[in-house]
Amino acid sequence: MALNNRTKGSPFPLLAFLLLFLLAPLIFFFATSLPTASDHDDISDVTSQQASKWRGQKALHDLKSFFPKEVLDVIMSSTNDIGPLSLENFKNNLSASWRVVGLKTSNATYQISQPETHLREEKQKEKDGRSSVGLPQWTDSPVKLARRQLIEKRMANRAAELVKQDDEVIVKLEDSAIERSKSVDSAVLGKYNIWRKENENENADNTVRLMRDQIIMARVYLSIAKMKNKLQLYQELQSQLKESQRALGEATSDADLHHNEHEKIKAMGQVLSKAKDQLYDCKLVTGKLRAMLQTSDEQVRGLKKQSTFLSQLAAKTIPNGIHCLSMRLTIDYYLLPPEKRKFPRTENLVNPNLYHYALFSDNVLAASVVVNSTVVNAKDPSKHVFHLVTDKLNFGAMNMWFLLNPPGKATIYVENVDEFKWLNSSYCPVLRQLESATMKEYYFKAGHPTTTGASNLKYRNPKYLSMLNHLRFYLPQVYPKLDKILFLDDDIVVQKDLTGLWDVDLHGKVNGAVETCGESFHRFDKYLNFSNPHIAKNFDPNACGWAYGMNMFDLKVWKKKDITGIYHRWQNLNEDRVLWKLGTLPPGLMTFYGLTHPLNKSWHVLGLGYSPSVDRSEIENAAVVHYNGNMKPWLEIAMTKYRPYWSKYVKYNHPYLRNCKLSEWS
Repeated sequence: MALNNRTKGSPFPLLAFLLLFLLAPLIFFFATSLPTASDHDDISDVTSQQASKWRGQKALHDLKSFFPKEVLDVIMSSTNDIGPLSLENFKNNLSASWRVVGLKTSNATYQISQPETHLREEKQKEKDGRSSVGLPQWTDSPVKLARRQLIEKRMANRAAELVKQDDEVIVKLEDSAIERSKSVDSAVLGKYNIWRKENENENADNTVRLMRDQIIMARVYLSIAKMKNKLQLYQELQSQLKESQRALGEATSDADLHHNEHEKIKAMGQVLSKAKDQLYDCKLVTGKLRAMLQTSDEQVRGLKKQSTFLSQLAAKTIPNGIHCLSMRLTIDYYLLPPEKRKFPRTENLVNPNLYHYALFSDNVLAASVVVNSTVVNAKDPSKHVFHLVTDKLNFGAMNMWFLLNPPGKATIYVENVDEFKWLNSSYCPVLRQLESATMKEYYFKAGHPTTTGASNLKYRNPKYLSMLNHLRFYLPQVYPKLDKILFLDDDIVVQKDLTGLWDVDLHGKVNGAVETCGESFHRFDKYLNFSNPHIAKNFDPNACGWAYGMNMFDLKVWKKKDITGIYHRWQNLNEDRVLWKLGTLPPGLMTFYGLTHPLNKSWHVLGLGYSPSVDRSEIENAAVVHYNGNMKPWLEIAMTKYRPYWSKYVKYNHPYLRNCKLSEWS
């Protein structure tokens, strides 16, 4: 009813509204098409603001598709606080963990952009009807506060990581420096200044090298000149070659040369230039150089074999002074009446409560050092007993020396291995083998094919023919009334009291020894033939080796395990030397396999007879140092830097040593 009344009313209001709706845009168009000059700035401002607002909305819409709501909240809070985002804001306001490494922002840029940022903030506040003057500071929004806390936490974690990395780097540098300092003492032999290696001039031998090169080329052209019958040039080359060789001499660096070597080099260069013009043929020169290289290689190999032979020969020989000492002592011993040939305190020899040592040696001077060094460093020498066994050639000398030089309150007794009647070929397999014809041929027939070559030369050492070397496998038979005994080689020096070894628990094992294996050396496969089924079936090739020289033997367990019987079984299987070559360490490794207790390495330091790089601190802290190898301290080939550890226990002022001209420098 009401609706019908309304439609039936006057139509003019509706027509007026439609007319206004159509004419309004035309009026606005004509009004805006004739702007005044003063309106240009306002219109452009409105237009640019609308365009900027439209671009911002579009960018925000695009960002929503890439970033989560939390990130957009952070961005919006930043724009509310510092105005629209800009590249300068990111350059200057990002945390250290977000900045690009190596990118530097100048202070000038920062100072310029900072006022602009403040101006934008003030304009925005004025447009919003707010001014910073006289109003309290804005408080951080929760989102910004969370962002700041996250950044601070990240910076703290990063700083902690950097500190940790710095500490690790410092530790690595320190470790590297320590390792480097250890290698300084083991520098190249002959360079006695420990800093010389670092400060060497790399060009210190340039002139020497040049002269050697000239000599080589002169020899090449000398051969070609003779072949091509260039007699005058041949004589010139030969004459200049002699002059250069004389000038070079034994020089190894430029400092060793004479002052006129440059004249020799110049003269040789002129002759070589002349020879090159007349004789140079690439193929011919190459052939001559190759022939010279092959000849030199053969000479080097020959010299290496000769050096090895001489080294082994020097290790076998006895110096004249020691031979003289043994002869003089032997003569004087047999001039003594029988009642003066006895040692005191012989009752201690069978007392199991004392500290007993077994020493088997044919070297009077070496044995005296072992006994003297042990007694000097013992806390209570009266409790130490030395059982010394030698051969019949040195029996008189050994007795006479210790009768003249008794070891203080310690007990000593000397025995002759040839008087052990039970030690015969019917009982001892190695003695039967040493008496066999094949073994004699191996040792005494120099032309035997198996004995040629440097690798087998060391096994022809006479010590392998002596039963003194194999007597260590018969300790319970030699000393039946003892429970424990410390075995010592004659090439060792004792530096500390050794009584602590008797307190070491061997955990039911027979042998207490220091292990010598490293990552890949001194393991069983170095000593034994693992191609033999007897070896491969019973032993681990990677098992760790150990050293003779200082060994604590439990003779009670030895008897229970029948160690001597185990040794006999393996020695019988090796009659043809198919399991191992010669020596006592390989059968020792086999006999005491699984029955050896490793001792602390500080008890026994090895290598002073072959290695120039044994650490000095290890030597000085060791209870026993061992000159195992060919360079024994009583030989001329001994390493000089290790000899004082041994020589300080030698009585060089003794009349017998002076008469035999044995001195510290001999």
